[in-house]
Amino acid sequence: MDCYRRRHVAVVVTAIQLERLRRRRASRRRFWVHPVIAQRQERGQFWALYQNLRAHEDHFFAYMRMSISSFDELLGLLESRLMHQDTFMRDSIPPVERLVITLRYLGTGQSLASLHFSFLIGKSTASVIIRETCVAIWNALHAAVMGQPQKEQWQEIADVFMQTCQFPNCAGAIDGKHIRIKKPVRTGSQFYNYKKYFSFVLFAMCDANYSFRYIDVGSYGSRSDSAVFAHSEFGKLLHDKALDLPENTALPGTTSPAMPFVFVADEAFALGENLMRPYSSRGLSLARRVFNYRLTRARRVVECAFGILANKWRFLHTPIHLKLETAISAVKAACVLHNFVRARDGFNFEDSLTHSLHSHRPSVVRGHRQGAAVREQLTAYFMSPHGALPWQLDSI
Repeated sequence: MDCYRRRHVAVVVTAIQLERLRRRRASRRRFWVHPVIAQRQERGQFWALYQNLRAHEDHFFAYMRMSISSFDELLGLLESRLMHQDTFMRDSIPPVERLVITLRYLGTGQSLASLHFSFLIGKSTASVIIRETCVAIWNALHAAVMGQPQKEQWQEIADVFMQTCQFPNCAGAIDGKHIRIKKPVRTGSQFYNYKKYFSFVLFAMCDANYSFRYIDVGSYGSRSDSAVFAHSEFGKLLHDKALDLPENTALPGTTSPAMPFVFVADEAFALGENLMRPYSSRGLSLARRVFNYRLTRARRVVECAFGILANKWRFLHTPIHLKLETAISAVKAACVLHNFVRARDGFNFEDSLTHSLHSHRPSVVRGHRQGAAVREQLTAYFMSPHGALPWQLDSI
């Protein structure tokens, strides 16, 4: 009996070893460069289209999601960061091709397999190119297009909010959106949100020109907006009064009291001295309904900004099938590209009409006494002759 068992174990072990040997042989590279992608410089999409696209501005814009001048400026900022050394075995992929591949991914959301067959590069190579280029875009553009505003810049932002949205002393609109991803390995349900899919959170603060002034990317999808905000660098700076906001000032047409500068948000955020949220929708008086309407007019700019972002960089319309760190880098790159392109090329109004980014579910959060007092002052101002709009009663 023991002899039979030993023989049986020996047969099983041998079978396992043979299977491991078969898998190793199967995994060995049969080609240094696969024949399918061997003619990249003759048949690859970049080499076939790039020069022709540059001769036609409209087609170039549709393909790259930016104008030729913006592309050339961006390439100049990134070229040294994307340069790789040629070897005796092969030439490196040039920076301009790396940038085109990345912009094509961000602009369409193509799979790595699709990029593999379009640009005739390996799927792993495409993944590395997207990761490295997105990191380079963030590092090159972040300080220039998304630096923290100073006191004078905050005042300029508030002036534009007053001019376009008729909300005084408003320094920005904030919100959070779910970015759909594939489940990261060994994360359990941390990224599983209430909409029953896996995501991380893009938290953003934008100005009245639909430009992002601050973003926080990568928080667990299971977290609420208020929790993401409280743990973000922006939330901590606001709590510590370290944002260098202008001094309290009286509302237009009045001499007192001096009112703080505020950020507008939806009901998922907690009311604070510098953070306004709408009143609960139950049993509202006329004045409170007007306040909610006026706050919504200012807050909608962040919704429009998300719409412009997602409709220009369409990889946000589908689940991101990249590693978590690469997906976060891609979203950060898209946000700074949003500001970069908007400042140079503007945007199409149609891009702001719809988007596929999902808001957080509103949660019950406690208010703040000073915040309640500020909100009551604004509510009274919006019903006064100095602050009322001619059409506000017809719009509620």
